Amino acid sequence: MKFNDLNKQYHAYRPEIDAAIQSVIDSAAFIHGAEIQLLEEELANFAGVKHVLACSSGTDALLLSLMVLDLQPGDEVICPAFSFIASASMVSFCKARPVFVDVSPVDFNIDIHKIEAKITPQTKGIIAVSLYGQCADFEAINQIAKNYGLWVIEDGAQSVGATYQGRRSCSMTDLAITSFFPAKPLGCYGDGGAVFTNNDEWAAKLKMLRSHGQEQRYRHKYIGINGRMDTLQAAILRVKMRYFEKEISNRQQAATLYSSLLKGWVLLPEVADGRESIWAQFTIMIENRDQIREKLAERGIPTAIHYPVTLPEQEAFRDDVLSDETFEVAELLSETVLSLPIHGFITEEEVKFVSNALIELLEDKPQRHGD
Repeated sequence: MKFNDLNKQYHAYRPEIDAAIQSVIDSAAFIHGAEIQLLEEELANFAGVKHVLACSSGTDALLLSLMVLDLQPGDEVICPAFSFIASASMVSFCKARPVFVDVSPVDFNIDIHKIEAKITPQTKGIIAVSLYGQCADFEAINQIAKNYGLWVIEDGAQSVGATYQGRRSCSMTDLAITSFFPAKPLGCYGDGGAVFTNNDEWAAKLKMLRSHGQEQRYRHKYIGINGRMDTLQAAILRVKMRYFEKEISNRQQAATLYSSLLKGWVLLPEVADGRESIWAQFTIMIENRDQIREKLAERGIPTAIHYPVTLPEQEAFRDDVLSDETFEVAELLSETVLSLPIHGFITEEEVKFVSNALIELLEDKPQRHGD
């Protein structure tokens, strides 16, 4: 079996994907083709925002967002201590300082109770990652930001399609981003990303920034980047969007089955009241993680670790972390999290196979929880 079966997905949509690719080839509009604007409109309608700007990757979407916010050297940005590196690294790339906050032991997102203690006069904003497919607590985060005059970016690289109190991920903050990396719930066949916003002025500026700051051809209003999405990727994503709701439902059904089968054996992820996860990952907490992972691999079951090293422990951020700072939950997660196979085409039989294999490995070990 595969951790994320992209081949099965392709074969399910193959006639439409092949036709979409051929259409772009026939048009020869590989950059700024019609599919880009159509994708942006469909994503805006899906998320419930005014503007979406497609771009070259989720990382570039973060960079473009920080550029439009005019982040300056010496500024500080609150970031979660447990996440993929992109959110914090783009802050550093702008010569600003990521200030790390520990995460919640319940949903693994940034701990809202620990944010205010890290705010200083240099703090400009908060980047909240909606980890594993579940939105962070944006009502609380937005209120903190309002109290201190800060902006908020949602890093929704893993959560497009998730909901928070009835609102879609990427619709609740000043700016939001996502990634269309192939392994994401909504992924293209290369790199791709998008920025979401309701701010007309920012949207206009983002459009220029992603194309070398051009206001019109060879007229550059800003210093920008080459952050454009290929038309081929947009065409592929538009096909996948037709089936995205169904794939989200399949992921949710698989997660429900995993939870029912594994309850009492491992520590399971929790979805907070008022939220729906799209389960970009189904990530459990387990003792003897590395040994269990090896034994599952011997049985043909692939797993992944998201993430084995906390951000404050990364050498790249060694100058941003104070010697007395601790991130106990993030460190515990890095030692115990294990992601099990899940995707839009996983079957009930596959979920049962993985669960039963894991239970068999744990049966003789004192690891039961919640009895």
